[in-house]
Amino acid sequence: MTQIDILLPPDVRLAVSPLSWANDVLEDLGADIPLETCLRDAADAGYHGVELGRKFPRDANTLSPLLASHGLALASGWHSGKLAEHGVGEEMEAVASHAGLLHAMDCKVMVYGEVAMMTPGSPLDVPMSKRVIMPKADMAAYAARLTEFAKRLAEEYNLKLAYHHHLMMVAETFDEISGIFDKVGPETGLLLDTGHAVAAGFDYVRLIERFGDRINHIHLKDIRRPVLEEVRTGDLSFNAGVRRGVFTVPGDGIVDFVPIARFVRDQGYGGWLVVEAEQDPAVAPPRLAVARAFEHMCDVFADRPDA
Repeated sequence: MTQIDILLPPDVRLAVSPLSWANDVLEDLGADIPLETCLRDAADAGYHGVELGRKFPRDANTLSPLLASHGLALASGWHSGKLAEHGVGEEMEAVASHAGLLHAMDCKVMVYGEVAMMTPGSPLDVPMSKRVIMPKADMAAYAARLTEFAKRLAEEYNLKLAYHHHLMMVAETFDEISGIFDKVGPETGLLLDTGHAVAAGFDYVRLIERFGDRINHIHLKDIRRPVLEEVRTGDLSFNAGVRRGVFTVPGDGIVDFVPIARFVRDQGYGGWLVVEAEQDPAVAPPRLAVARAFEHMCDVFADRPDA
């Protein structure tokens, strides 16, 4: 039993995203880092699991023994959904292979990121002020499709949908997230991302207070304030912010993670906590960064966050 096993409730586990080693969108970031390095570093740091990344094999017969050889489990994986424009049937066809893999790997949740209704062209390379905003009149129908999709995901793959609020997507601000979650059915779960909340201009604790019973997956991401101010003041793109290091691992930025520990303990959260940082591994060596993050979260749960 490790230190984090003692500190966390029995049904909560700590994972790490492979984004610290290789970016899924900016493929030059970490292009030279083998998947084996990512898995070895994650296991050596003490993490229980990882999320999917672009270098992972996508069949369970290969992935399962690979992760098991490092003592790691698969926490979840991102699906680029398009329910803002597509019907539920079309989305079920699009998700089939991915959801099948997550089910085979005994995952309990699937991360859903809404990539439809984004700025045309390269949406993550345009100024953040150019984000496309869903009309309020369309929210109810969108929420209905999300709810039906979540129901079918549970029925057919035994997976809970974890909706990822995200910069430059349909649900960026607190009001937009609320506009959706005030309308979706209880089948639709919420992924709480600390970094995306702060970068969008609101305290993530507001999501805990308003939708704590819907949160079924958590991304632990920190923010470098000077870089965020540079991105917002200069109206830079999301990808420009990533390249400049706006996101970092817990303990390196301005985000307070104590409310996460409080939420996990006091409100009975059960699931994965996933350390995540989208940054250049040549600038922020992954092994050192994720090890520091692991220690920081141990300190947070041990009630010594400033240690």
